[in-house]
Amino acid sequence: MDDPTRYRVPAGAHRAEQVISRSRFVCSLARAETAEAAQEFIRAIRERWPDSRHHATAWVAGPPGSTTQVGMSDDGEPHGTAGRPMLTVLLHSGVGEVVAVVTRWFGGIKLGTGGLARAYAGSVELALTDLPTVERMATVMLDLTIGYGRVDAIQRLLPRFEAEVLEEGYLDRVSYRIRLPATAHQVLCTALADATQGEAVIRVVDD
Repeated sequence: MDDPTRYRVPAGAHRAEQVISRSRFVCSLARAETAEAAQEFIRAIRERWPDSRHHATAWVAGPPGSTTQVGMSDDGEPHGTAGRPMLTVLLHSGVGEVVAVVTRWFGGIKLGTGGLARAYAGSVELALTDLPTVERMATVMLDLTIGYGRVDAIQRLLPRFEAEVLEEGYLDRVSYRIRLPATAHQVLCTALADATQGEAVIRVVDD
């Protein structure tokens, strides 16, 4: 079963451009963890290209396909020809926490409602084609303290739970600060207790 706490998100801002019947379409994508982040990016694009009459927008501030926090705007284009087609593409893209702005410069040839819808949706699809992404994952950070005799066993155990060692120290005992997927937290704690016969001291750290 897919883990709903892990999914792909934009690694950063990304842009793609195409010309359709002399109209120029530039799609700008970015990560939007919240509605406020989406609106901030939209404002930035408007300020970047104030000479364009249309900055159609769509955003999904959540997991891929989630409609809990979404938004869209035709920004002056005929109703339903820009924001809605763009949002549909985003919802089916497999990418979460994403905002899209398609900026259009009219080239003198009318595309019609169907042509506009295809152009706006196609611009988002084009930008998504080579959008760099990273995995978004809920994590937990732990401080772990063990005796020296347990080090080898622990170092073999941690990779099984995708635990990343952030810091380590060697005094009278060995200490590690580790980060791992939140879904693996309880299972790892049980495995650590078993591997150290209850010797391991584990503390959750506020991230």
